[in-house]
Amino acid sequence: MADIARLTQLIEPEAAALGFELVRVAMLPSEAGDGGMALQIMAEDPATGQLVIDQCAALSRRVSDVIDAAEEAGEVLIEGAYHLEVSSPGIDRPLTRDKDFANWAGHEVRVVMDKSFEGQRVNKGVLGGLEDGMILVKEVKAGDVRLPRAQIHTAKLVLTDALIAATRPLDASGADELIEEDTEKADD
Repeated sequence: MADIARLTQLIEPEAAALGFELVRVAMLPSEAGDGGMALQIMAEDPATGQLVIDQCAALSRRVSDVIDAAEEAGEVLIEGAYHLEVSSPGIDRPLTRDKDFANWAGHEVRVVMDKSFEGQRVNKGVLGGLEDGMILVKEVKAGDVRLPRAQIHTAKLVLTDALIAATRPLDASGADELIEEDTEKADD
């Protein structure tokens, strides 16, 4: 178990100090393939909507230091071993903040409701925004659907050509420094 609320309280100021906005803090199964858990931190630079590798590394160092200090002071933030994963939210990003639902209106979204929600659990359609605590989604079959923000388990943009066209280009700095390996095969 992890105290996500307390971790968020510790991590958010570190992200803000670097000029970043926190998108999500979550404990998830690690992608390292070892069966362990990962503390996943997604953040973005508001100027670009992304983080590049150097920004991820800077945030990772700050988060590691603040978690280590809290644990040395006796706080139990995360039980057991875990990996720290700091990343940009990506194009098909999770929608976690009220402003995400407003900023990405007009794009396709997949919304999964909490198990306690009375109605359809998975909703997919065009995001209409946020109004009075309700997420508006226009589904092909059901039409206009209003989903209570408080009962959303996960919400995520769906990767489409329109979304790709609407996102800012990724930072390509350093791309000209890539070294291509010689992939020529010897004749038999």
